[in-house]
Amino acid sequence: MRPAVSAWFDRRTSTASQWSAPALAAAKNAADITVSVVLPALNEQETVGSIVATIRRDLMDGEDPLVDELVVIDSGSHDDTAHVASAAGAQIIRRDDVLPRLPAVPGKGEAMWRSLAATSGDVIVFIDADLRSFTPAYVVGLLGPLLTDPTVSLVKAMYERPYDSGSTLVHAGGGRVTELVARPLLNLHWPELSGVVQPLAGEYAARRALLERLPFPCGYGVEFALLVDTLELLGLDAIAQVDLGVRLHRHHDERRLGRMAGEILQTAYDRLDPSGVLRRTHGLGSTLSQFDRGDDGFEVTTYEIAGLQRPPMETIAEYAATRGLARVVVAEDYDEDALGQTRRGLD
Repeated sequence: MRPAVSAWFDRRTSTASQWSAPALAAAKNAADITVSVVLPALNEQETVGSIVATIRRDLMDGEDPLVDELVVIDSGSHDDTAHVASAAGAQIIRRDDVLPRLPAVPGKGEAMWRSLAATSGDVIVFIDADLRSFTPAYVVGLLGPLLTDPTVSLVKAMYERPYDSGSTLVHAGGGRVTELVARPLLNLHWPELSGVVQPLAGEYAARRALLERLPFPCGYGVEFALLVDTLELLGLDAIAQVDLGVRLHRHHDERRLGRMAGEILQTAYDRLDPSGVLRRTHGLGSTLSQFDRGDDGFEVTTYEIAGLQRPPMETIAEYAATRGLARVVVAEDYDEDALGQTRRGLD
């Protein structure tokens, strides 16, 4: 790592064990800050209940709670995710019921973006709903830097990610898209972020004042985008990372990972080439073709990976009104009346 990045790593990296829930609750109360925890969920009935119950029991129901609001944003689950999460103690909000004037689209980033309008906390902690290794230390660790240092605005989780094939556990075998796509991109184009151990971590916390100023890709590019955009907006020192130990979760197959990688590449191009010069001069595509062998040879399936992006939440009229914001003028490439989206301003 470059000396400046190494200095950031030493200064802005901590472990979950360094932070205690009672001390952080006291700091939260002293600063008059409220905390919301959000779980974006789609068909996660097997794991979401345990996560919600743990947060409720250990971080909310005590005498001096660290978490003030616990919300599961259900993105159209077909299983019992909503029922299980509600029974465990979460508030369930259907993605499509938030900002109903703007028709919803699929994607994790879409659920996260709408969660800003569905929650009230000054700090928001995002936790993936498919975790099998969740402990209260995940939330406590992510909140530590934010509640003790006002110059920190975004905290990313870092952890070891074994790959569980069902029969064997491969040490550090997870995070394939991180190692093959995200990390090379960051080292090449945003080297200040080369010290971020898990740039695509689904567990992170941020100040609302930051999140409402950032655009949200609707799909899997959202983690990459929020990290890069925070760097551009506030600088490297506004970012911290916390070691949460080991993360176990559901793994995707190579086809799904390929589509995720495509969305992340699109997200990176959006930021490297915001005016669309590459698309106009080189005809960059917005689809990914994948192949499987069938009875008659190879068969192709083509997926759209253009990756719609939501504008900063502060530009949405309903949100600005409820938060008492002096509404920011919507940029020209955001067709707010139709969908409140942009196709990166490249078309």
